[in-house]
Amino acid sequence: MPDHSDAPLVIIGAGGTGGHMFPAAAFADEMRSRGWRIGLVSDSRGLNYAAKFPADWKEEVQAASPNLKKPWTLPSTAWKLSRGAARAEALINTHGPKLVAGFGGYPAFPLMSAAKRKRVPILIHEQNAVLGRVNRQFAGNAAIVASGFQRLDRAPPGIRHEAVGNPVRGPILAQHSAPFPDGQGDLRVFITGGSQGARILGEAVPEAITSHVPDALKARLVIVQQVRAEQVDAVQAVYDSANIRCTLKSFFDDMPAQLAAAHLIIARSGAGTVSEIAAVGRPSILIPLAIAMDDHQAANAAALVDAGAADMLREDEASAAKIAELITNRLSDLEQLRTRAAAALAVGRPKAAASLADLAERLVEA
Repeated sequence: MPDHSDAPLVIIGAGGTGGHMFPAAAFADEMRSRGWRIGLVSDSRGLNYAAKFPADWKEEVQAASPNLKKPWTLPSTAWKLSRGAARAEALINTHGPKLVAGFGGYPAFPLMSAAKRKRVPILIHEQNAVLGRVNRQFAGNAAIVASGFQRLDRAPPGIRHEAVGNPVRGPILAQHSAPFPDGQGDLRVFITGGSQGARILGEAVPEAITSHVPDALKARLVIVQQVRAEQVDAVQAVYDSANIRCTLKSFFDDMPAQLAAAHLIIARSGAGTVSEIAAVGRPSILIPLAIAMDDHQAANAAALVDAGAADMLREDEASAAKIAELITNRLSDLEQLRTRAAAALAVGRPKAAASLADLAERLVEA
């Protein structure tokens, strides 16, 4: 039976990683505040990130990512995507959404496929500066493709595109006006990265700080670093050998406060990370993940680099000596740090969720 509630419904398709789910959740929060009902469709991977997702209902569908290097898996992948799309189409028939919103990742594929078949208006949001594979496939069927960055590589010709920014979590936005920390005493470096950042962030950065940063600057450093659980003891030993104060964790549940307290951030350049750095307004050294699809992390980093807010080091040039040189140059010039912080803040789009919700409502009203 169709859902006859008077409140309009948007069904969101997203998943695979927090990079897709977190902006989708921020968008859902904004739409709920405007009186919309929210449905969420994802696979088991995506729903792992959805415990607090602000949805009226959540539905798991089957999905999988094609692996061309393992062609024998493609029939199984196609079967799962087909089953997922059939389930998503049944959900559309039952609930009658006004709009479907896709945030990328193969868990969004079934919903996008079903919406195309059922002729439900599609809003796509691409977090990265390169249009992802699933969003690329359905971009021509979307009423509009919104993006997290002004730059959007690999977008098909003729699509309607609007850059709105990446919706970020409320606690991050709460730090938008946090003043740049005083730099007369300790200098705080926050190092954060996902599991794929293990070698560069867990090995090269500690070596850079302990072996190549001048002693006078080293004595002022306070390091806060996210490391993989199995690396904590080894990284602690490296910092201890140079008497450097540090806090190491595999996960920080106070990320907004850590970003705001930092004089300098060293990180990968996933879309969420770049957008959160900009939202808080802090200078950074970004090391894009070399194996990222379509080199999208380098494209993301360019938004801050071009604004004069960040330095980018490719993995093949991110030696301990080069990292240390950048850390030393940046932390030795407080005025330059403040200038870079302001430049980062200027790139931020704190109203991204509202802008995306405005687009969604205009599509429905059109």
